Amino acid sequence: MRKGVPKDPDIADLFYKDDPELLFTDLHEIGHGSFGAVYFATHVGTNEVVAVKKMSYSGKQTNEKWQDIIKEVKFLQQLKHPNTIEYKGCYLKEHTAWLVMEYCLGSASDLLEVHKKPLQEVEIAAITHGALQGLAYLHSHNMIHRDVKAGNILLTEPGQVKLADFGSASIASPANSFVGTPYWMAPEVILAMDEGQYEGKVDVWSLGITCIELAERKPPLFNMNAMSALYHIAQNESPTLQSNDWTDSFRGFVDYCLQKIPQDRPTSAELLRHDFVRRDRPARVILDLIQRTKDAVRELDNLQSRKIKKIFFQEARNGPLMESLDDEEDSEHGSSLSRKMDSLDSNHSIPSMSVSTGSQSSSVNSMHELMDDSISDLVMMHDDHGTFDSTCSIVHKKVTRQIHEHEQENELREQMSGYKRMRRQHQKQLIALENKLKAEMDEHRLKLQKEVETHSNNSSIELEKLAKKHMASTEREAKSASTDEKRFQQQIMTQQKRDLTTFLESQKKQYKICKEKIKEEMNEDHSTPKKEKQDRISKHKENMQHTQAEEEAQLLGQQRLYYEKNCRHFKRKIMIKRHETEQQHIREDLNKKRTQKEMEHAMLIRHDESTRELEYRQLHTLQKLRMDLIRLQHQTELENQLEYNKRRERELHRKHVLELRQQPKNLKAMELQIKKQFQDTCKVQTKQYKALKNHQLEVSPKSEHKAILKSLKDEQTRKLAILAEQYEQSINEMMASQALRLDEAQEAECQALRQQLQQEMELLNAYQSKIKMQTEAQHERELQKLEQRVSLRRAHLEQKIEEELAALQKERSERIKHLFERQEREIETFDTESLRMGFRNLVTLEYPKEDYR
Repeated sequence: MRKGVPKDPDIADLFYKDDPELLFTDLHEIGHGSFGAVYFATHVGTNEVVAVKKMSYSGKQTNEKWQDIIKEVKFLQQLKHPNTIEYKGCYLKEHTAWLVMEYCLGSASDLLEVHKKPLQEVEIAAITHGALQGLAYLHSHNMIHRDVKAGNILLTEPGQVKLADFGSASIASPANSFVGTPYWMAPEVILAMDEGQYEGKVDVWSLGITCIELAERKPPLFNMNAMSALYHIAQNESPTLQSNDWTDSFRGFVDYCLQKIPQDRPTSAELLRHDFVRRDRPARVILDLIQRTKDAVRELDNLQSRKIKKIFFQEARNGPLMESLDDEEDSEHGSSLSRKMDSLDSNHSIPSMSVSTGSQSSSVNSMHELMDDSISDLVMMHDDHGTFDSTCSIVHKKVTRQIHEHEQENELREQMSGYKRMRRQHQKQLIALENKLKAEMDEHRLKLQKEVETHSNNSSIELEKLAKKHMASTEREAKSASTDEKRFQQQIMTQQKRDLTTFLESQKKQYKICKEKIKEEMNEDHSTPKKEKQDRISKHKENMQHTQAEEEAQLLGQQRLYYEKNCRHFKRKIMIKRHETEQQHIREDLNKKRTQKEMEHAMLIRHDESTRELEYRQLHTLQKLRMDLIRLQHQTELENQLEYNKRRERELHRKHVLELRQQPKNLKAMELQIKKQFQDTCKVQTKQYKALKNHQLEVSPKSEHKAILKSLKDEQTRKLAILAEQYEQSINEMMASQALRLDEAQEAECQALRQQLQQEMELLNAYQSKIKMQTEAQHERELQKLEQRVSLRRAHLEQKIEEELAALQKERSERIKHLFERQEREIETFDTESLRMGFRNLVTLEYPKEDYR
């Protein structure tokens, strides 16, 4: 594997394995920004012209840069639409990513820079329509561009409109990152970290600002510090088109895009149905615009070439005069050249998170060629060493000035990038804390849930043990009752056997006594024959035996009835005892359930209190971090504003110092002009003096010539003295006037700057106060919401406890009621059966004590 290729196979598949330096040639830098540089290049194999965006991921924030590159590559790989830039691949070379895309002629921002005037409304409509189609495609796939502006809307040779620079894009919607270019940012993006998320409608806002940019050459608030612009966008009303020359359709479209409340703002799909973009327009409107721009660039190149050659030619001839002309030409055209070269960035000194890969113009390439050709021509024109040195000095001054401006832009870019990094870092900290608190809450709830499950399992186990215990007790009592019944029956049977034996013995004794008595009676009666006596004894014996048999049968019947009745009563007693045991068991079971339920309720209340305490603690932690981050953000904003104020004051001071330095040159030129006027007047007076002298000498005698000459000479001297005095007075008045005028102008500029900076500082303080109040109000709402949620949850818990206790009480009553009803039915059935068997009053039956021994 080639050095520099990622080891992760999923990441490595995003990049081509070839060496980009061998694939692409003729690289010429056509743009530069905070990310790196954009190059014009040619593919060796296909000879295709492409744009190469080089992005280094070494140095500071290496991991962050690398992640941004991966995100942009993944984003570009998903795009396939005529109105989005075509992605051709990405290569890695020595910690630099080569992002290759189709080459475009330039951006809408370059058009403004070339023509130095707004675009026509029909041209704005055509460009806006193409950009809207690209945005609608992105939004339909839940993507957000987040950096829509003229510098990121490109034009191709066939006249296509392309969205470019997806380094700030979001692959998911909604999002909440602080991303974009300040002047084009939607309010909800600025407030995203503090007030929530945003969707694709932020691109609609940026498109509305871009329309104003194309119509007025600059976005609203462009003369304001980027930080102050952010505060202004977030706090004040939406901007509108300033001129009344635009149609109502265009003005309505812009106002529709710039609705401050996102819910009132249309989607990109809805905007495609607006009259402004649907109205009829020439098919070649963009092609004509491109051709007109090319013609303007060629003419501008020729004009710049002529003016530069003229300046150098005068320098070669006049020497010091070059400085004043150089200043004049530089102020008029050098700044134009500088702006064109800087237009590649399309960020107006304040960058977005990444810069358009295609925001380049053919005018820039021609400018580079112009500079090279002009210098080479001048070198050929002036072989004189001194002249060439002065030429190099002038070029050095221009380059030095451009370097100084570039350093200031880099300083502003770094400041804004640092601010964005800080905001993103704050968001990451908040998200990390929220995730940590969520994990802590999930762990807490899982712990409580486990405790509830453990309590429920233990309760089920205890109830099962109690049920088994009751079952075992019931079985033991049933066995004991069966044993007692058998013993009771055995006792009765044994007693009845004894009673029967005693009864039979008593009968036998009685029978013997009766028999002896009869015999005695018969023996006393001697008159009765013996046979008759025997018959009478036999008959008496039979009667006694019959009587005894009846008595025995009666006794047996009584014993059987006694046995059955007492056994029946004993069974009833056992049944009642069993019923008492069942009642005792169900009471134990219900009491156990109630105790367990009360323990569960106490545990739930304890859980609710611990959860409440954790929620309040977490909310306090989150709000404290948020306030700390806001304080840090406000401190950074204040420091940036103060630094910006000092920079503006330093720049104005340098400008005034330069004006003071240049004032002697200007005064010298004016003095030379007055001196020339004085010399011309002196020449006129000398001519008049000579004419008068000749005339008087001709008409006067020769003897008076000497006196006349002396008088005329004195008069000439007197008039020249008066002219000299007037000359000195004019010089002094001019110098005093110029000095006073310069002081007044500089003082007015200082006063205006102080007033502007004061307004921006007041705007910053107002914005920060508003953010702080909004945050405090948000914290109060969060606290109230938490209190409501906690109280509602507690009310639900208490209601649940009451319902469960009521359900438990209802279950208790129903089970006891059902038990009593069953037992009553069982007793009633038993007593009915007993009545059918002929047993009455079993409840009040008293048993002899011996029956229960």
